[in-house]
Amino acid sequence: MNVFVADTMAIILWLEKRKLPQSVKAIFKKIESRENKLYVPAMVLAEVGYLSEKGRIDINLQDVVDFINRHEKVSIHTLDIPTIMAAFEINDIPELHDRLISASGRALNVAVITNDPKILASEFVTSVWG
Repeated sequence: MNVFVADTMAIILWLEKRKLPQSVKAIFKKIESRENKLYVPAMVLAEVGYLSEKGRIDINLQDVVDFINRHEKVSIHTLDIPTIMAAFEINDIPELHDRLISASGRALNVAVITNDPKILASEFVTSVWG
């Protein structure tokens, strides 16, 4: 079983059924069929709530919570001390929210599903896209 962390846009694009690379679609399909495990960082929930409140995305916080509750191999990764410590090891991602999401992947030693160019280029984070 492969394990991943999803960043905010990966969750949004999947739940809004927007265009994703085939490799990312395959990962999410395997998550939904319980062949892969997914962690959703708590920061992703906060960002989805904020973006929804501002009318910038079609999904809302409840949609993400429902997705998590509907799939037994999807769970929230809390913002704990090891994750915060890992965030401050990552010095090539300037934006704090992205750094905290990336730190979930670093703390869990798994790849982050992301289309963010700064996360993809990070020396400190393993990432997956396309």
